[in-house]
Amino acid sequence: MPATVETRPVRSNPLRRLVVVAAVALMASGCLSRQPLTTGSIDASAPADTARRDIGRLAARYEKDPAEIGTAMAYAQALRATDQGAQAAAVLQQTALRNPKNPAVLAAYGKSLAEIGRFTEAAEVLRNAHSPANPDWRVLSAQGAVADQIGDHVQAQRYYEAALKIVPGEPVVLSNLGLSYALAKRLPEAESTLRQASADPRADGRVRQNLALVLGLQGRFTEAEQVLTRDLGPAEAAQNVAALRAVVSQPNAWKAIRSAEKKSPHGAAASAM
Repeated sequence: MPATVETRPVRSNPLRRLVVVAAVALMASGCLSRQPLTTGSIDASAPADTARRDIGRLAARYEKDPAEIGTAMAYAQALRATDQGAQAAAVLQQTALRNPKNPAVLAAYGKSLAEIGRFTEAAEVLRNAHSPANPDWRVLSAQGAVADQIGDHVQAQRYYEAALKIVPGEPVVLSNLGLSYALAKRLPEAESTLRQASADPRADGRVRQNLALVLGLQGRFTEAEQVLTRDLGPAEAAQNVAALRAVVSQPNAWKAIRSAEKKSPHGAAASAM
C-alpha cells in the first residue's frame, strides 16, 4: 500500500509480495520501509542481522540515557529491523514527547506508527513533522503512503506529486505513486509510472515487483513473470505469478486484495509503503 531504499530480501510469501498492494508499496518506499526518515546525521539503517547483533548494546545505552536522541533513534531502528515494531513505536513516542519540535524524531515516530497499522495517529504525527518552509520529500511520501492506507488515494497522489517536485524522477516516490494509481484502479497510469520507476538505475527489485503486480492485475501474467525473473529467478517468479493469477481470477479480486492489505503486518503496512 511506497526509496533511499535499503536492500532487503525479495523472497517471501508470494501472496504477501504480489497481492498485498499497500504492503508492497510500503516495503518499496523510503517512506515506510525500514529506512530511516531522518534528514540529518543519524543513520541506523543496518540490515536485520547487524541490528540483531547490536540490539542488546543499544538497549543498554538507551536504558542508561533514554533522553539521548541518537541512541533512541538507533535503538528504535534496530527494533524495527528485527520486527519489533510496537516496541520501536513506544521508544519513539517517548523520544517525541521529549522533543516535540524535532522533525526527524516526529518523522521516524510517524513512520513507526504506520508500520504497525496506527494510521490515523501516523497521519497526525507526520503532519507535525512536515515543514512547508523546509519540505522533506521522505515525509511527504510517508504522508502519501498513510493516505493510501486509509483509502484517500487522491490526497495520497497529491503528496507524492509534491515529493516529486523536490526529487524529480525519484523511483521510490514514483513506485508509491504507481501503486496509488493501482489502488484507485487507474491501471494504465499505474503501469506507466512504475515503468518509469523501474527504468531508473536506483530502483531495486521491490520496484520491479510492484510493476509485475500491476501487469498481473491487467491479466498480463507472462510479462509479469518476465519482470520478476530478473530478481527472483524462473522458479520463484513462476510461483509468485501463479499466486497472483489465482487472486486476480476471483470475481471479487479487488476485495480480496484490499482484505489482504488490511492484514499485512507492514502497514496494515510500504507504499511504496
